[in-house]
Amino acid sequence: MYHQGIKKTILQRPLTHKHLSIEGLHPLLERIFLARGVTAPDDLDRSLVKLPSPWLLSGIEMMVAYLVSALEQEQKIVIVADFDADGATSCAVAIKGLRLFGAKRVSFVVPNRFEYGYGLTPEIVELVKLENPDLIITVDNGISSIDGVNAAKQAGIKVLVTDHHLPGHELPAADAIVNPNLPDDKFPSGALAGVGVMFYCLLALRSRLRETGWFQAKGLPDPNLGQLLDYVALGTVADVVELDRINRTLVHQGLLRIRMGKAHPGMHALIEVAGRKASGLNAADLGFALGPRLNAAGRLDDMSLGIQCLLTDDPEEARQMALQLDDLNNGRKEIEGQMKHEAMALLHEMRALDESHLPAGVCLFDQNWHQGVIGILASRIKDRLHRPVIAFAPAGKDQIKGSARSIPGVHIRDVLSDIAAAHPNLLSKFGGHAMAAGMSIAMHDYPPFALAFDEMVRKRLDTVDLEQKILSDGELGEREMTVEFAELLQSAATWGQGFPEPIFHGLFEVVQASIVGQKHLKLVLRNPGGLLIDAIAFFIDHPEKWLGLRSCRAAYKLDINEFRGNRNVQLIVHYIEKIA
Repeated sequence: MYHQGIKKTILQRPLTHKHLSIEGLHPLLERIFLARGVTAPDDLDRSLVKLPSPWLLSGIEMMVAYLVSALEQEQKIVIVADFDADGATSCAVAIKGLRLFGAKRVSFVVPNRFEYGYGLTPEIVELVKLENPDLIITVDNGISSIDGVNAAKQAGIKVLVTDHHLPGHELPAADAIVNPNLPDDKFPSGALAGVGVMFYCLLALRSRLRETGWFQAKGLPDPNLGQLLDYVALGTVADVVELDRINRTLVHQGLLRIRMGKAHPGMHALIEVAGRKASGLNAADLGFALGPRLNAAGRLDDMSLGIQCLLTDDPEEARQMALQLDDLNNGRKEIEGQMKHEAMALLHEMRALDESHLPAGVCLFDQNWHQGVIGILASRIKDRLHRPVIAFAPAGKDQIKGSARSIPGVHIRDVLSDIAAAHPNLLSKFGGHAMAAGMSIAMHDYPPFALAFDEMVRKRLDTVDLEQKILSDGELGEREMTVEFAELLQSAATWGQGFPEPIFHGLFEVVQASIVGQKHLKLVLRNPGGLLIDAIAFFIDHPEKWLGLRSCRAAYKLDINEFRGNRNVQLIVHYIEKIA
């Protein structure tokens, strides 16, 4: 979104190839796909049969062997989940899937971030031991849980790790590990979210159980794992992993089930409280409407609420829990708004909004910030400054926790690894991936850490362009500014992280401008050909300053506005600048 005082450059998105042979493909769509690295029709195939085999994952044979044994011996299984949307959906997939296979004793534990922190820690193992489990399965965590796995093993509990985060120098001594980002893993993508990894484990397990005649012997129907894809779609989009061809397929198939009314009651309830329609749900709705509501439980309270909402088969119970999640999300928005205001004040004090004083890597800390919201805050400030940002909040016992968000070209976990190597005593613990990471440091180490972060980021900036750019797919003519073309764009692909929804740009005369909802700018624009078209720019800084606008240059997405049964084209403005 446009921020007052920050100028961006609009550039035509470059093409990676010259031609895509798909009969009947709209020329503009061909250009859009070529600009996103699509080289062959198969790159756009979103059918499940084109998914790679789960047996390509290293560790999958051992994982399946332990799961088969657990089913045969009716072992007590405890799922240890992460407290975000990916962790919650991974947990739901694990529990629902194992129950489809005949598991009778499956439960879950999700750490409360304010009491236990992230992952399978020794403290969480003590909590799990109260359930007398035979087996722990981690979902969306575990690859860095060295001490936690050791504690479980010492207690005689087997541990299976399913994760997608980047491994450190040492792997946990788990009985089996499945993670597409392990060294030398043969799976063709490291972009799977945690929920995708768990789904793939179930695909392999079902395959083995079919071979042994398990379902017939137990009188169980051969399970259709497609019924879990609504969870997979939500967790994949909410975790902002790259939507490569595999993830686009998983998300697309999950959305198809949702649109056909085949989602779980908890998913339906989240869609309802978000004010969306299941029949028209898209990937952006998963990321910006459903994901935040599910995440709110882990940010402000306890993700157990979110997981129970996903798991329940009772529509009314699901609705009540979804309403609680909606209330939590509204509270999160209020906290985030206050924290953002305070962060901007800190940046002004640092003179960081003057680019000549802007650190390469920005650290922010306030004694009153909420550790459940610092990730969102870091993301908002990163978007504004186009720099890697870490936001810190108190975590008790002279510790502060940080949540980092990065920009393309700066691998944030590698930056933290560099700091850990150069300053061994600064980081208590850290983990993450290219664009996001978390860490803990002592409060008194914040000043030297902030300097080290700036230094290590700066070393990586030689090859990174920090000028804020918008990559456009070109200008639209009047023939494309139609409901029909907007529908074509929406249905042509699964858009998201790494496969961005098309953005266009153009010059417009501003016929009318008004403020709606205090933060949004509603516009009526006229293009050079004389076409009048509605537009809206969300969350504009000081929208009143734009009321006198007469002409503008805008970058936008083509959207459809539905109101009282009428469907009209609307531009969702992502950047706007005045033209004198």
